[in-house]
Amino acid sequence: MTGVAQLLVNGVALGAAYALVALGFVLVLNATSAVNFAQGDLVMAGGFLAVALAGLIPLPGILLLPLVAALMAALGLLVSLLAYLPLRHRPPVSVFISTIAVGIILQNGATLLFGPEPKAAPPLFGGGTLEIAGLLVPKQSLAVVAVAGLLILGQHWLFARTQLGRRLRATAQDPEMARACGIPVTAMVAATFALGAALAGAAGLLLSNQFFVTPTSGSGLILKAYIAVTIGGWGSVPGAVAGALLIAAFEVLVSATLSYSAATAALYLALLAILAVRPQGLFGEAARSRA
Repeated sequence: MTGVAQLLVNGVALGAAYALVALGFVLVLNATSAVNFAQGDLVMAGGFLAVALAGLIPLPGILLLPLVAALMAALGLLVSLLAYLPLRHRPPVSVFISTIAVGIILQNGATLLFGPEPKAAPPLFGGGTLEIAGLLVPKQSLAVVAVAGLLILGQHWLFARTQLGRRLRATAQDPEMARACGIPVTAMVAATFALGAALAGAAGLLLSNQFFVTPTSGSGLILKAYIAVTIGGWGSVPGAVAGALLIAAFEVLVSATLSYSAATAALYLALLAILAVRPQGLFGEAARSRA
């Protein structure tokens, strides 16, 4: 029992970082009804950006985090301007292809700049472990959970308490009505891409200092985000967080008892089972379609 609890402790840190990936994915999905298939590669780009900045500015990860998020937000803004806004009135497959193209560009750019070898970003704080209720908890894992939790709460505060958040929610719920009310929908969509990329950058820093980053590591992450959103319910922010935590716990437990490959296969089987029993996801919020 203690071994399972120890594994779940490790899974919480992984799930917290997955939650940031899934949140960025859901934000863009809600605001545009488009799936941003570059979201995983934006996480990868955030990891390599943290590695590059650490080489220029030898600071702990917690101090690099705001700079990584700000630069990634600028990249997300650029992605919206080049890959979404010019194509938003075209058939949905246009955005589908354009975001895949962005991901391929990011992967090849990372390979060109950093090579194919795994890299690690600096830890948020120092290393070592703490003993809590008989469990050995890495300080780095605690830091990852704390930072990811603050970012998730910060996003909730932004959407619930600020004028910008209300405008973003209005755009996500009904862009035509938001436009009729004087809300600059195009700017709100661009801001959503920027916020999603900032979350991806934060996730990239958190994941890369524990699990390393490679140019192709984003491909697996976008699938994890997709599964988390499907499990939690398309369009549901709490569902995305819950789905990410479930995926991480499932992955850690099955990997420890069988193998990582078995965990991946079992995860997809579990997804199929959930879709068969509850196709709207655990939180029951169906995807919305817009003209």
